[in-house]
Parts: sequence; C-alpha cells; structure tokens
Amino acid sequence: MASLQDIRSRIDSVKNTQQITRAMKMVSAAKLKKAQDRITNMRTYAQKLLSIIADIAVSHRVEHPLLSVSVDTKKTLLIVLTSDRGLCGGFNANINRFAYDYYLNNKDKYDVLDIIFIGKKAADFFKSRQVQAKRVSTNMAKEISYSYASELASEIKEDFATGAYDEVQIVYNEFKSAIQQNVVCEKLLPIDLEKSEFEQSEMSFAPDLIFEPAPEEMIESLLDKHFAMQVFRCMSESVAAEHGARMTAMENSTKNAKEMIDNLTITYNKLRQASITTELTEITSGAEALKG
Repeated sequence: MASLQDIRSRIDSVKNTQQITRAMKMVSAAKLKKAQDRITNMRTYAQKLLSIIADIAVSHRVEHPLLSVSVDTKKTLLIVLTSDRGLCGGFNANINRFAYDYYLNNKDKYDVLDIIFIGKKAADFFKSRQVQAKRVSTNMAKEISYSYASELASEIKEDFATGAYDEVQIVYNEFKSAIQQNVVCEKLLPIDLEKSEFEQSEMSFAPDLIFEPAPEEMIESLLDKHFAMQVFRCMSESVAAEHGARMTAMENSTKNAKEMIDNLTITYNKLRQASITTELTEITSGAEALKG
C-alpha cells in the first residue's frame, strides 16, 4: 500500500497537471474566438464570390478548365489537414482514420492517388503505414495565411490544369462549435457551380452586358481568388476546430484531475486517520501494560 508521503506527492503532481490543463484551455479559448470570427466572415465572402462566378459563367456561357467536370476520374489528389500538436481529443485520430479508409478504398480504383499532408500528425500516421506523400507541410498553425494558402493553391491548380489530376479532394475537420467538429471530404477541383446560391433571375448579369475586361478574363481572375480562398478557408476551419477540440479536451482533463484529487484526498485522510488510530491504540496499550 502507498504511504502517506507517496499519496501527498501524487496529489501535488495532479494539482500541477491541473494548472497546466486549465492554462491550455484558456489559451485555446482565446485563439478560438479569433479563428471563429475569421471563419464567419470568410464563409460569406467565399459564397458570394462563387455566386458571381456562376452568374458570369452561366449568363455568358464562359468555359474554363477549372469548371469542367471529368466524366471518368482516374487521377486524384487528396489533401489531408491535421494539426502539428496533440492534446486535442480525437481531432487528429478522426481525420487520419477517415483519410486512411479513403486511401484503402480508392488506391486500386484510381490510376493515380497522390496525397498532400498539411500537419505533422497526418504525415507521421501515414509514414508509419508506408504511405508515400507528395508533399508535407508542417507548422500550419503558425504559417497559416492567405499568401501561404494561395501559394499552395497555385501549385495544385497548375497540376490540375496540365492534366496531372482529374479531381482534387480535401479532408479536414469543419468547425461547428467548441464541442463539435465534423470530418468533411470536400471536392475542391473541378469547382462545382451547383453549390453556389446563384439562381437565374432579373438580378443576374444580362447576356448582352459588356464587361471590361472580357468575361473570360474576369472568370480567370475570380477563379484564382476563389480557389485560393477555399484552400485558406479549409485551413482556417481546421485551425478553429483544433482549438475547439483542445479547449474541450483540456476542460475534461481539468475536471478529471479534480475528481482524482478528491479521491486521493479521501484516501489520504483515511490512511492518516488509520495511522493516528493505530498510534493511539499503541499508546493506550503501552500505558495499560505499565499499570499492569
């Protein structure tokens, strides 16, 4: 049985851990608020931008390689977004399990199935299973920015335009709330105009409307912005979901630490009371022996 000193040391250790988890929860809560505001503003902009693209493409019958749908998909690029750090519950495990199942189910279906890992956890997970990555990017939480997303989007778009891939999919955790993050597999390319809120109406661009520059040039520029924004949005969603998952995990850890401290304190008090009772019994027995 553990001694009183051992239990006391364990209580102090759990209290120190509780202070760390409480501090990590507060840090994640502060970062989550900033990331949540960024996502809220970004979603509206991205949806409106897609509606404008759909309006121009439909009303002026503009065609573009990023809008063309491949009938027979044989070459696919999969982007997997995770975090670089742990201590965020099942955040990374859910993504890795989903992405690995996708890989196993489709590696024989497609002629080409390349994977880009953004986040150290996904790269380590697939590396241990001998799955080769086309590209690995880490430190996403520090480097995430529109310029960083735009650079990655440009490389992917160039590969798609040259026919290296027929489809680009991305797997990430979509932020719903601090306690809910959903694993999403979203098609980035070709861009699906049916997802836009655009509906042909009197408010749409007239077919005889003169654009300056030409509709084809406008579509080219808008599609570049839209694709880069979608990549940046997915990264932002993943970062916000990570902070939410870590905040929830640290809150649960803090509660568990409190319960453990309470149980250890009860055990400590019982042992201490038993020790005192034993000492009193020995003193009383000794006094009675001296009298006898």
